[in-house]
Amino acid sequence: MMNDALYKALIKDISHYIKSESNINLITKAYIVAKEKHLGQMRKSGEPYITHPTAVARILAELEAGPQTLVAALLHDTVEDTDYTLEGIEKDFGKDVASLVDAVTKLSKLQFKNSLQTDNQQKMLLAMAKDIRVILIKIADRLQNMRTLDSMAPDRQIAISKETLDIYAPIAHRLGLFRWKAELEDRALRYVHPAMYYKVSNLVKAKKVERESNINNVIDYIKELFKESDLTNFEIKGRIKNIYSIYKKMTKDMRDFEDIYDLLAVRIIVDKVETCYQSLGIIHAHFTPIPKRFKDYIAVPKPNLYQSLHTTVLHSDGTLFEVQIRTKEMDKVAEDGIADHLAYKENKVYSKEKEQFEMMSRLKWYADLLRMTEDKDDQGENSEEFVETVKTDIFSANVYVFTPKGEVVEIPSGGTPIDFAYKIHTDVGHKMVGATVNNRIVTLDYELQTGDVVAIKTNKNSSGPSEDWLKIAKSAHARHKIKGFINKSNYEYTLANGKELLDKELLMNKKEDVITDEWVRQNFEKISITNLQDLYLEIGKGNVSTKTVLNKLMPEISKEQLIQRQIERTQRQLTATSDTGVIIEGLTTPQIKLANCCTPIPGDSISGYVTKGSGIVVHAQHCINLQQYDKNRLIPAYWGTNINRKYATWIKIKGTTRNGLLTEIIQTANSSGIAIAEVSAITSHELESIIKLKVTLKEKRELDLLILNIQKVPQVYYVEREII
Repeated sequence: MMNDALYKALIKDISHYIKSESNINLITKAYIVAKEKHLGQMRKSGEPYITHPTAVARILAELEAGPQTLVAALLHDTVEDTDYTLEGIEKDFGKDVASLVDAVTKLSKLQFKNSLQTDNQQKMLLAMAKDIRVILIKIADRLQNMRTLDSMAPDRQIAISKETLDIYAPIAHRLGLFRWKAELEDRALRYVHPAMYYKVSNLVKAKKVERESNINNVIDYIKELFKESDLTNFEIKGRIKNIYSIYKKMTKDMRDFEDIYDLLAVRIIVDKVETCYQSLGIIHAHFTPIPKRFKDYIAVPKPNLYQSLHTTVLHSDGTLFEVQIRTKEMDKVAEDGIADHLAYKENKVYSKEKEQFEMMSRLKWYADLLRMTEDKDDQGENSEEFVETVKTDIFSANVYVFTPKGEVVEIPSGGTPIDFAYKIHTDVGHKMVGATVNNRIVTLDYELQTGDVVAIKTNKNSSGPSEDWLKIAKSAHARHKIKGFINKSNYEYTLANGKELLDKELLMNKKEDVITDEWVRQNFEKISITNLQDLYLEIGKGNVSTKTVLNKLMPEISKEQLIQRQIERTQRQLTATSDTGVIIEGLTTPQIKLANCCTPIPGDSISGYVTKGSGIVVHAQHCINLQQYDKNRLIPAYWGTNINRKYATWIKIKGTTRNGLLTEIIQTANSSGIAIAEVSAITSHELESIIKLKVTLKEKRELDLLILNIQKVPQVYYVEREII
């Protein structure tokens, strides 16, 4: 081993913090096993495969990862690529290492694309919740792969880079691994948008000498100011933002390179918190602060433990630059994030449970993630809902508000008092009737800002959230809770409505009080209806007709009579249809219009609502608005059989931002024989395409076929009919 350059480099990297002979021997043993198992295997770059796991371990050594983590990193590909088994790893290195390797192996098999996207994102998040070390190894593995991506085929370079921007960089950011995040983003941008990467890179290089000169002049000036104020224990460094963050500001904010305020930054590192604020006073006294550009992350730390004072100021020579002021401890956390907390200390007793508890106590977002994973199954939440909740409410949240007791609550940007209420507790959200912000009454759609003090007014007699709240709430968590409440209310309404419809039918035919659970089971078990309550529910949904129940109760009606009744009904449909294609029995020329909220089309179960002065508005029975109307004004409605018109409805599509995606979707619709009346397409802050199509078609079967065909388009992972 003494002549093995890879091994010597690894030992050199860990020797400053791992000195125990038993730990060194364990890591040495893992290196030898990994090298033997991967013997003869080569990477795409032509290097021996052992270079990869060794490089991953060395990346983790930068964070002072513990022996078990380093051993798992060295062995992380052995189970998948060699004959080494998990049982063998457990026997040779212990259960903890085997568990880490198993988890990393499973994550390595995930493919983040198409319909698998949300399921696999969920698995990634669940793995992070169970053991943070698994994600650290996986991110280090991705970082090393990005460093050697040149040897891959172009299509794989793009796919891996997009996955890096979508999944790995955001997680690195949330863990406070800013150096890793910046490198992942810059390397990924080079393959995803090479033109922009080289444009920004060249702009940075072209002004490098000038900007370094500006930074150095500013640093020299600040040093003189500090010496005049008798400040001696400080360090000042300068930096330029990474290429990807400059690219994001140029594209998202539509700003020119020269207009980015915080392109240049000066970092001031002092010994105490009090000195941070003293330094800020000196900076603001000698430079012009830019309004609304000051942030105090010392008083209110970021969820990843980041603390610093930020201010953007103007030099007398016209140079704009950002100043970051923090202590040495804060700077270490800023560089390594949660990894600083996880850094290995010899002679300390470690346990996964203890580490997890400490993580929860220090990181509120991590505690939220664990709570979400525990609540997921209890709430029947599917993969897409779970991932959306985590991405929106944990990874994208960046507004910090206070309870009246001074507790910090984190909500998504643009969040409202509704989001705040549901973050406090579900019952607080359900019983909410109003809110005050900074002792002032506000509307429920008021957009909260960092620093606001929010108090929620509740009433135990409140009827609960309304459908409108779904349009106001920004957090996926709040929307999920609101939908759950409404669905439960709708369930109770549907149940009561079904019972009322059947009771009316039975009363009219003098057959009341004859249906029992046993009778229902005997007659409807084939369609999974086994009791009277289920029957009420299916009638309320429109899946079972009261006539069907009555026919089963009246065997004396002959088959010929039933056929004759159907013929008469069909004849009425053929002759009584309006220009909407809808029939209201008993009316020959009714004033009918189709509801805009649910855009019903033939094939939807429908009902008519008698308005005051505007005739009858026809809704699809799945429309939530319909379920909130006065049930006494609802009347049966049917589709005619001689319809010669087309109907408009909307579908919503989510996918990646790949070039040509919209064109391919439109071509798919055209090849399906569907006319497109309107198109809208945006890119969300999560870098996904959201496309809405207004299509015209004859019936629901055409819509179902169109949705099925669009789901087959590469990099489309969500398609559904949209109810406005």
